[in-house]
Amino acid sequence: MDKKFYLSSTDCMVGGVCGGLAEYFGIDSLIVRIIFVVLVFGFCTGILAYLLLWILAPRRI
Repeated sequence: MDKKFYLSSTDCMVGGVCGGLAEYFGIDSLIVRIIFVVLVFGFCTGILAYLLLWILAPRRI
């Protein structure tokens, strides 16, 4: 089974990164969004990770 990460076009607030990660891992997108908020305010790495995934990940067609 080949799973690939795509940006979500249905579950997106900004770029579809959190929705795509949630679909890939099979979890709720709210959990992924909370993790990104913790990374942004706790370690200041969430913004960089989000931007890189938004730029590099393909959008599902």
